[in-house]
Amino acid sequence: MLTWENDVEVHALRKRGWTISAIARHVGRDRKTVRAYLSGDRAPGVRARAVDPFAPFLDYVTARLVEDPHLWAITLFDELLALGFALSYQTLTREIRVRGLRPACAACATATGRVNAVIDHPPGVETQWDWVDLPDPPAAWGWGKTAHLLVGSLAHSGRWRAVLSPSMDQPHLIDALDRVTRGLGGLTHAWRFDRMATVCHPDTGKVSASFAGVAKHYGVAVSICPPRSGHRKGVVEKVNHTAAQRWWRTLADELSVEQAQAGVDSFARTRGDTRLRPGPGGKSSVATLAAAEPLRPAPQRPYPVTMTEGRVVSRQALVAYRGNRYSVPPELAGAQVAVNRQLAADVIDVATVSGVVVARHRLAADGTGAVIRDHGHVIALEHAAMAAASSARPHRRKERIPPGTEAISAANALRHKGISDQPGSTTPTTSTDPRVIDLTTYERAATGRNTLR
Repeated sequence: MLTWENDVEVHALRKRGWTISAIARHVGRDRKTVRAYLSGDRAPGVRARAVDPFAPFLDYVTARLVEDPHLWAITLFDELLALGFALSYQTLTREIRVRGLRPACAACATATGRVNAVIDHPPGVETQWDWVDLPDPPAAWGWGKTAHLLVGSLAHSGRWRAVLSPSMDQPHLIDALDRVTRGLGGLTHAWRFDRMATVCHPDTGKVSASFAGVAKHYGVAVSICPPRSGHRKGVVEKVNHTAAQRWWRTLADELSVEQAQAGVDSFARTRGDTRLRPGPGGKSSVATLAAAEPLRPAPQRPYPVTMTEGRVVSRQALVAYRGNRYSVPPELAGAQVAVNRQLAADVIDVATVSGVVVARHRLAADGTGAVIRDHGHVIALEHAAMAAASSARPHRRKERIPPGTEAISAANALRHKGISDQPGSTTPTTSTDPRVIDLTTYERAATGRNTLR
């Protein structure tokens, strides 16, 4: 940048016949800089604006924050990394703040704060559990308006895992508890819940008899939060917020349930386990703290509870269940059935709505895309398909099909019937050919019209 004094001197030397190279050596500037000031492309006292590395991403950031004013900056940062964003997270937050990109949301009221006590969580003592309601799941899942995510978090280290579920009933809760426990690496001394009706009696907080057997199977104590004290399990509550805002909020519609489950597992490992937490010896990652927790191994087999899920049989007489397909008799194609699975067993039963079991299959690993068919079902399906097959060529949408012989004969009969039904008409005796005109028709029409008025 040249000052006004430098600019005056540069122009004066140029008028005295100095070359640009000589002027540049005299004022200690680059020749391109001198040429820009002489041509008027640059003004004295105004520094040339450097290339803005944030500019290519400005439109995307603006659009995302207009669509979702509450979108976390770290979630937006995750999206930008996939688009080639090479700047830091701190740069992103500064640009959002300085440029005023985040609009105010008038529809949301500000939340009031309250004082919370700090609760000590020794390692290996407590696992906190909670359901998260996830609105508007992909329509292809067939789960209705709400999906459910059971989140389990180790209270000391903060490691968490989660399982998607179509229902919050007790069988699905037990299944999710078992899967999350194995994902966390083992069992703590106690499990903490809020007042779930599937765990305790909400009014009294007493553990229900049906869940007591589950707790004894896994060898854990059950701790119930006091009424209106959700902050008592604040570790898992914060994880719920993270899972909903950073993972579910940006979930693509085309993902299947199994792909979404793999996505939340990957997110928990890559984002949750790598998070740094302060401690007496300095900052450590969640994975490091979790590795030091004294966890007990989970039982070899899950608690033997039976889960039931409704399904619709496909036209190929297949029932979809956890990323695989299982065959049923072909006469059930398009019918509603129930898939029954006991967690401790390796088979599933497919039953009709009346409870009659029509198929039993060995359970395949979730999400493998396997097609499990019974040999008898295959033969029956082939016979049914061959019986329903036809050698006739299907009609094209714009195919020309004029009236046939039978249609023409029926039309002729209708025409002659219309003539014979008229008053005073006689049945023609000359010909039945519709192209031959009976002159008596003209005679009747002309009767009484041959006089002048």
